[in-house]
Amino acid sequence: MKTQQQITVSEVQLSYRNKVKPSERIKITSSKDAHKIFMDSWNPETIDFLEEFKILLLNRSNSVLGIFPVSKGGLSGTVTDVRLIYQAVIKANACGTIICHNHPSGNLNPSESDNKITEKIKAAGNLLDIQLLDHLIISTEDDYFSYADSGTL
Repeated sequence: MKTQQQITVSEVQLSYRNKVKPSERIKITSSKDAHKIFMDSWNPETIDFLEEFKILLLNRSNSVLGIFPVSKGGLSGTVTDVRLIYQAVIKANACGTIICHNHPSGNLNPSESDNKITEKIKAAGNLLDIQLLDHLIISTEDDYFSYADSGTL
């Protein structure tokens, strides 16, 4: 086992390479665009049975760098670690993010815990100068709830 002094710089460097050319990246212009991308990434077999939390990583021009699955939980919730979110955001060199989770119940109204985690993620992003652009709540239906569209972000 290596001691802390024996670890080289190359072993602790983070690396990130996007597999999509900049000219081919999807641009987000509305919550509808984000909703479509999130729905395409969700497993339709599990969306009604377990709650998941994902983030969309965006560059300065709101082009998609990738989607990061933060957590999977049970029927009524999932644990969302703000540190994991910003670890992925920083590693991807993202300038903004859109967060999303599903409600297996189909109820698109945000809960008190949804509101609290949104504020916590937004506050952490403000410290890092990384903008939280929206928080979507989705279900199997075509409809969704957007914090940005509702004016609550």
